[in-house]
Amino acid sequence: MIRAIVGANWGDEGKGKLTDLLAEESDLVVRFQGGANAGHTIINEHGKFALHLLPSGIFHPQVQNLIGPGVALDPEAFFRELDEVLARGIPEPQLIISDRAQVLMDVHILFDVLEEERLAGRKFGSTKSGIAPFYSDKYAKIGIQTCQLLDKDLLFERIQANLVKKNVLMAHLYHQPLLDAEELTEKYYAIGQRMKPYLGDTTAILHEAVKAGKHILLEGQLGALRDPDHGIYPFTTSSSPLAGYASVGAGLPPHAIGEVLAVTKAYSSSVGAGYFPSQLHGQEAEELRRRGGDAGEYGAKTGRPRDVGWFDAVATRYGCLTQGATACAMTNLDVLSYLDEIPVCVAYTLDGKTITHFPATPDLARVKPVYEVLPGWKSDVRGATEESKLPAKCLDYVKFIEEKIETPITLLSTGPRREEIIWRGQ
Repeated sequence: MIRAIVGANWGDEGKGKLTDLLAEESDLVVRFQGGANAGHTIINEHGKFALHLLPSGIFHPQVQNLIGPGVALDPEAFFRELDEVLARGIPEPQLIISDRAQVLMDVHILFDVLEEERLAGRKFGSTKSGIAPFYSDKYAKIGIQTCQLLDKDLLFERIQANLVKKNVLMAHLYHQPLLDAEELTEKYYAIGQRMKPYLGDTTAILHEAVKAGKHILLEGQLGALRDPDHGIYPFTTSSSPLAGYASVGAGLPPHAIGEVLAVTKAYSSSVGAGYFPSQLHGQEAEELRRRGGDAGEYGAKTGRPRDVGWFDAVATRYGCLTQGATACAMTNLDVLSYLDEIPVCVAYTLDGKTITHFPATPDLARVKPVYEVLPGWKSDVRGATEESKLPAKCLDYVKFIEEKIETPITLLSTGPRREEIIWRGQ
């Protein structure tokens, strides 16, 4: 069985807990895209962790963890994260990094920061983790693969070529000191020596695992609405968070992926810029944000307050469609227990017409949400592990959303801990 876990919305749907849960029954866990620009929050018997680059299988000694060629690998962030995990008593995990993964350098982070400052009020809500400059280099074919860190002469040649245009921008656009190729070569060659024991051909490993019939979990970052092709462009990330990209970013044949689990919250949330039709404001938003999750609705990477709103069935149906979801998991169901009534966005109005499809960004900017209001259940469901223990109105809410998003909801999360879960139909 090969399963992908991906986000159905704007990201921050609570995927971390589910990847940790499902990693336990997997042989391999694979990160297939993105970088250290977003995080998975995991709470288990070892404590609370925010993972950004490490696969969620690292807490299970029997699991082989892979970082695929589609990942934007910031080696400094990787080692900081690994050192922190080991310092907290987690055993050294089985971990291999693709020798074809590309390196996100501190130069990329610098350009990300400088560009966001230059854009000021027109910025795209970057986490300033270097992601957009990294992918710009990758597709301009001036990036550096992890295997190239091991050859000092080749590394210098690659960095020197990389800096030609960058130094023009440093001098004439950003008015900053020029970057030094020799200095960067020394730094990243040393990093490469530390990374060398972790490097390997992850694609070959995966294909052998497929032949052996092993259970593989593919771990995505962010959500469908942040996809640069199908999302709320330009307020997107720079890699594809869709399950369709998992075969590319991990190194698997597309037909091998048998299950796609799209994750959504029982309400909507978003961290970063962009359009969010069902967004709440003021005290109503602050109350939902404060109650959301174990530590409220704040980004795992940035700490920024997330925008929150009522469940958007239009956006989630579209997210499940673009993800090719075979099933959906709903997190944070317990958060809504305080409400007398719960609105659900079931359509939009656009120029006086009601629509039920998710439009492209210029139209999305002008839509207004259309709500249906459901009764709340006014009963604490945190920690419930059986569907039969949920109040009838809570189940009605889940079934209503299931119908609207046209995807079966097979998993309900009733709290931040691994064991606070309901498998529906079991």
